[in-house]
Amino acid sequence: MAQTMDKSPARNDPLPSSKPAIGKVTEGGETESLKPTTAVVGQSKNSLGTVLTDTPATTAPNSPRIRPTTLDIPGLTRSRASPDGRIAQRDVGAKLVIVMVGLPARGKSYVTKKIARYLNWLQHDTRIFNVGERRRIAAKVNPLSDIDSALGGTDSRVGNTRTNNTAIPSVNIEDTSLAESHDKIHSTLGPPAIDFDQHPTSHDDDTTHAMAQDASFFDPGNVVAAQLREQVAMSTLDELLDYVLFQGGSVGILDATNSTLQRRRNIMKRVRERAGTELGVLFLESQCLDKNLLESNMRLKLSGPDYKDRDPVVALADFKERVAIYEKNYVTIGEYEERNNMQYVQMIDVGRKVVSHQIRGFLAAQTVYYLLNFNLAARQIWITRHGESLDNVAGKIGGDSDLSEDGKRYAQTLAKFIDTQKKAFSLRQVQKQATTHFPPLPGDTTPPNPEYTTTINGGPSQPAEKNFCVWTSMLKRSVATGQPFDEEEYDVKQMRMLDELNAGDMEGMTYSEIRKKYADEYELRRRDKLHYRYPGAGGEGYLDVINRLKTVIVEVERTTDHVLLIGHRSVARVLLAYFMGLKREDVADLDVPLGVLYSLEPKPYGVEFRAYRYHAESDWFYPDADYKLQRVTSHHD
Repeated sequence: MAQTMDKSPARNDPLPSSKPAIGKVTEGGETESLKPTTAVVGQSKNSLGTVLTDTPATTAPNSPRIRPTTLDIPGLTRSRASPDGRIAQRDVGAKLVIVMVGLPARGKSYVTKKIARYLNWLQHDTRIFNVGERRRIAAKVNPLSDIDSALGGTDSRVGNTRTNNTAIPSVNIEDTSLAESHDKIHSTLGPPAIDFDQHPTSHDDDTTHAMAQDASFFDPGNVVAAQLREQVAMSTLDELLDYVLFQGGSVGILDATNSTLQRRRNIMKRVRERAGTELGVLFLESQCLDKNLLESNMRLKLSGPDYKDRDPVVALADFKERVAIYEKNYVTIGEYEERNNMQYVQMIDVGRKVVSHQIRGFLAAQTVYYLLNFNLAARQIWITRHGESLDNVAGKIGGDSDLSEDGKRYAQTLAKFIDTQKKAFSLRQVQKQATTHFPPLPGDTTPPNPEYTTTINGGPSQPAEKNFCVWTSMLKRSVATGQPFDEEEYDVKQMRMLDELNAGDMEGMTYSEIRKKYADEYELRRRDKLHYRYPGAGGEGYLDVINRLKTVIVEVERTTDHVLLIGHRSVARVLLAYFMGLKREDVADLDVPLGVLYSLEPKPYGVEFRAYRYHAESDWFYPDADYKLQRVTSHHD
């Protein structure tokens, strides 16, 4: 993997200003003073209300200086403005807006979902704002009977109801002439924002119909559609800024093509007008130069919302026509951004090559670090707790006891079962490769696996036998569970990062004993397990476990091999929370009993999840098709 780092002197943004005041940014990049705008915090544009945060509102007076933007890590840092380690609302400079860039089918949504999952898992509030989803809603209910009437001065509006019964916006198509429309769209900041909470305007049945969203919808010559798309993009950006500036968000991700230089300049203008010069903006471009990977991405698009249930041959042809339209106006990131000292990252072939420029700030650096470890390899990730220990039998927490006899049997069977699954996976990959066609046959919707489509002497390569890593903690019960694996076949390694959460003064006690001896601590933990930390030397909480597992997560993302993680209850909870994108409030209460083995296969659309239960009677693992991750009902676990 290649990485290019530009270390030229940094500026905060491409639209320079001597102070972080909010103002109007002119075409030349200077800032004109504006009267302060009033932001009403309360009901958000998407009707979700104000996001609650335990970070207190600042009481410090306004200061003209730009505040330092050092790291904030929930559970590991503390300050007067942020006693819990989360980014305070006043520290705008520590927050981040990520703007995706790239042609369709370049993996942008895949990248955004992984970034959001990772940052949220690290407890940095992150949300994706997908322009395409909002565009589909707006276009489906477009009321224009014909373009001529819209361009002739008719006040046309769009309105309808979301599938969840939430009213969607009215879209105002400005009066314009055909000759002026293109220049008008691309020479201004953009049309007024769409209010996604505004009730729809009613229309006569004979004037309301959905706007077709085939390739012609994306043609710049389709003036009404072009303006609709620009309105939706700017409205979505405003939603994002509301979230970051007023609703407690730390990172907002704008998921769209943003493929023209003018669109990106409009985005920067809107950000600077609303947030000043402190808020960090990182442009993230995803390119696909590998034709096999690109074809794979395009075929996955056929099952998406724009082409679902359509003939795959016709759908693929239409999608390629749409991409060709975008390509005519596509301007890649590079010269302009470097000339204006803008932060950007280019990902080529989903991590094969990464180019970064002027990366500033803790969150931007964390994002780039994570991006450097992407891969699309087909592989399995297995997670389980150790076999039953003597302390489990006694009901004690923590400690470092040996396995019970039942635990030893579990360990032996686990090694045998994983061996069968390893062989079965290899066989499935060979069969899949044999039935994949490139170039695809007409009507073939099965995407080729980009890991196996490189050619050797003109022919397709075959899946190589993958290595298999077995990682345990350094505690006896975990190490013993990994011992039956043959080290000639498996790479067995002990990692202290996988150790159980340390209970400090309460190590080796039962929950009943803790409730009697440490009643106050017991109640504090019951109220908020995620943020609770055990007292005493070495005492930890779930946030500590999350932060020490960060290295393990990145390594799992980086490796192309299979891996089995043999951990403990808190470790399994935190690992599953990451891979399954679970809500923050579910992490510390997730039910992960002994005797359950979890299988996760990374896919372009997410993770394929399976659970296997160990049956002591037959001494084997069997799939549990009805298994669902859920919270425990007991306050003890």
